Amino acid sequence: MQHVKIISRILFYITRFLAAFYLLMALHSGIALLTGWSLNFKENGKYFQVTIPFTETPLLNGDYNLPYILLEFLSPLALYGLFFLLLGNVFKVFFQPKLFTANSIKHLKRFYLANFLIPTIMVLLVCFIDKPDTDGIAVIVLHAIIGVFAFFIAAIFKQGLEIQNEKDLFI
Repeated sequence: MQHVKIISRILFYITRFLAAFYLLMALHSGIALLTGWSLNFKENGKYFQVTIPFTETPLLNGDYNLPYILLEFLSPLALYGLFFLLLGNVFKVFFQPKLFTANSIKHLKRFYLANFLIPTIMVLLVCFIDKPDTDGIAVIVLHAIIGVFAFFIAAIFKQGLEIQNEKDLFI
């Protein structure tokens, strides 16, 4: 079990870094698009480039139209930041002193619900507001698979918590 705690702690810090990175990229891009700071335009305003702050070095590129910016540029950055934040909470569960807790089940439940609901909602929004997206089906399927595994782990944890509570009652 010690290996699991070490690996989960390492993965926790990696996912925290990725969550911060994605959320900061979304924040920086949002500020750039709202204020024009760190923003360049290409082809007469058809495309934009978010640049590294205080430089002219391009960081992110995109089409300059509102549905694209909101649904296919800012939302994925922010939502993958959320994904890595929730995933980090799942990894945190595995290096806690007590494995089977209500808090652990809560983190797993948030993670699987987010994987079931958010990608589906976002792909449907993109299809209805902007354009049909065939890649969206793959995103939904991949996140659903992740969600199913998290759901199974949550069910195992729930059963483990029940057994642990029964054991505590007998002692």
